[in-house]
Amino acid sequence: MGGQLVPQLVTEDEQTRALRLEVRSFLQREVAAGTFTPWVDTWLTRWDNDFTKKLAARGWVGMTIPTEYGGHGRTFLERFAVTEELLAMGAPVAAQWVADRQIAPSLLRFGTEEQKQAFLPAIASGDLCFGIGMSEPESGSDLASVQTKGRRVDGGWRITGRKTWTSGGHVADGFFALVRTEPLDTAHRHAGLSQFIVDLRADGVSIDPIVSMNGGHHFNEVTLDDVFIPDDRVLGEPGEGWHQVTSELAFERSGPERFLSTFALLGETVDHLRAARTQAPLEDVPAADGPADGRSAAPARAASVGSPSSAAAIAPTSPSSAPAPGGALGRHIARVTALHHMSLSVAASLQAGENADTAAALVKVLGTTEEGDIAETVDRLVGDVAADSPRLQDLVDAAIAQRPGFTLRGGTNEVLRGVVARSLGLR
Repeated sequence: MGGQLVPQLVTEDEQTRALRLEVRSFLQREVAAGTFTPWVDTWLTRWDNDFTKKLAARGWVGMTIPTEYGGHGRTFLERFAVTEELLAMGAPVAAQWVADRQIAPSLLRFGTEEQKQAFLPAIASGDLCFGIGMSEPESGSDLASVQTKGRRVDGGWRITGRKTWTSGGHVADGFFALVRTEPLDTAHRHAGLSQFIVDLRADGVSIDPIVSMNGGHHFNEVTLDDVFIPDDRVLGEPGEGWHQVTSELAFERSGPERFLSTFALLGETVDHLRAARTQAPLEDVPAADGPADGRSAAPARAASVGSPSSAAAIAPTSPSSAPAPGGALGRHIARVTALHHMSLSVAASLQAGENADTAAALVKVLGTTEEGDIAETVDRLVGDVAADSPRLQDLVDAAIAQRPGFTLRGGTNEVLRGVVARSLGLR
């Protein structure tokens, strides 16, 4: 079984709440200074090394890495508060995301002491960025069908094959590659797989862009042509790759990036509707609190989405008016709030070392569906509300373009429904 369907609900303590507000205030200042413009799906599409290093200097990268490895020894719940604020504001966090979210925990669990010393301090300082080398062409969601092969040579391994959908591969320093190192046993397809730490600047590595339909370049296909990997860059034990990879997935599937990718769009829409309704400048519109403890999500610009004042601001002006969008937007706010609590509970389970695979899968299924539903709702509204807001239209266009990937990355929702079903004894 994969743990509880929904772990016990938790609340943030005063220290974590203070940290959340500190991050929120910092982000508001950064936006006001023009450091970045809030956007959608920023943990995938907005890569900014300078901003990552600025976060690292404040101790907000590598938070859960122990201090002896250059990290900060903070809790998963504290990291959750920071990452939720970053995503709710639509900050450019792609550069550190994969390394901080799952590479560091994997190194701590499976890495050698030398590997920990070599990589963890640089991750915590924002100087080392990673991608993921799991998916392959023609494999779909069947991760066990890995065709990339590794063969033993003197002092290490030679790796040949292709990896695809590698986010940030063209700018990352390395990735963890899942490789078949023993002949395929059709009765035990998960056996014979190993993980390697690959330098993406190494001889034999070539990276080709995969350009999205909106012209964005986030994904890549990485070709490994007889790439030499020394023995000291094998992660964990040869042949244990499947176990190691699946242990990463709770970290990958359950975080706030699985329900906040389009939150900046939701906040921008509410702000626009409120401003149009009141004819007041946005700074004169009252703001509420963030998503923690049942309130709406973080920054001042987006924080108003759960407040009574925002509901009044987007209400119809008379009984004969067309149905207000407030009802639909309010439902999204309620769902995001529920997902916040679910995801926070998974973070608490991970902190306690508990199995949270099923709960993480559920967060991913519900959260990524909600992200897409937000984009669809606002897309239906945009013709009526965004005629005078090119920025809102741009956000809608970006969200719609990114939407197909929401339910695919991190394991397709169809596969993850099966994970939940098995946990419930339905399969």
